[in-house]
Amino acid sequence: MPGYEVETVIHRIGGSDFRIRSLLNRQQFSDPDGTAERAGISPASWPLFGVVWPAGLALAEEMSQFPIAGKSILELGCGIALTSLVLARRGADITACDHHPLAEAFLQHNVALNALPALIFRTAPWLGPNPLLGRFDLIVGSDLLYERDHAELLAGFIALHAHPASQVLIADPGRGYVSPFSTRMNDLGFERSAKSMPMANSLGMPDSRGQLFSYLRTAS
Repeated sequence: MPGYEVETVIHRIGGSDFRIRSLLNRQQFSDPDGTAERAGISPASWPLFGVVWPAGLALAEEMSQFPIAGKSILELGCGIALTSLVLARRGADITACDHHPLAEAFLQHNVALNALPALIFRTAPWLGPNPLLGRFDLIVGSDLLYERDHAELLAGFIALHAHPASQVLIADPGRGYVSPFSTRMNDLGFERSAKSMPMANSLGMPDSRGQLFSYLRTAS
């Protein structure tokens, strides 16, 4: 990847190995043609898509055995898209989406690196509907609620792209904006449940604050 230092690491998920090319660290930033500025992404935020986060690892492990038969699935804010790769290996009907301009290139490289079938990617900012995206039975994401406005934006996006009967799974490492998100999801007719999902902290040590939030809505 021109302008970036990358590494390829093997992650063992659900008993299978996945070779993942990601950014070497969170200091990587190269924007010679102004792509970051046009996308409205700051230099500090720009590399965040390109690393494997603890919540992403935890969600990928969960999805390695989660029931998926007959479900259309969307990974929101996929970043490096490890969860989508795990689901693709299981034969899932999976679409990955992110607003970052480099996410698709990294995803497709990792698809090839793991000899997986073609995987659908859509560029999808959370503001407004995306006509190419459609609606889904199961929407999943990890560590998405880390800014104040994310709760409203994420719930609004889900309202546009979830089937009337659907489920949303969010792996969260203990961010502060789950409560307002849950309130908005309740307004949309989703019922919340949660279970402990231990994951590593920034130092690689176990952190018990992680949870998997499930939001379930049945057809009226």
